[in-house]
Amino acid sequence: MWFAARLPVVHRSRLRAVGHYPRSVATRFPAGRFTLWVLDVGLACCAVEVVAASLRAAAEPVDDRPADVLVVAGTLTDTMAPAIARLYAELPEPKHVISFGACADCGGPYWDSYCVTKGVDQLVPVDVYVPGCPPRPEALLDGLRLLESRIDAGASVFDGNDHAAGRAGLR
Repeated sequence: MWFAARLPVVHRSRLRAVGHYPRSVATRFPAGRFTLWVLDVGLACCAVEVVAASLRAAAEPVDDRPADVLVVAGTLTDTMAPAIARLYAELPEPKHVISFGACADCGGPYWDSYCVTKGVDQLVPVDVYVPGCPPRPEALLDGLRLLESRIDAGASVFDGNDHAAGRAGLR
């Protein structure tokens, strides 16, 4: 390629080690009576809307604070599925999941692709579904408020036998 010749060659011995990323970076979302600590897994364009929602809610990122809510935003491929399952397993109890966007809900416009997982609910139990392609930032804030109201009510947020209870989220 024409631009490859223009790049400077750097020997490996001259590269300096870069600091490691924190194990998890949770974002503090003030949500009424609760403060929800959200771990955003931005897999595609929906991640931009999650960032916009965090700016709108004056959310603050905090290092090394375990998250309460896992937000899966974007197209989940079969390659990324084990990583999402591992992130869910590492969340402390009680753990909650928000599926953000049509791709995370059901595969979106890529549902018929051989490598797309047909919804994050095939891997982990989902508490709130936020539809849209892409959903607006306000939709995530509404989803967090809905999750907060379900937590506040003390009701079982997800019942493994009733997927419709989780899907009753935002319409």
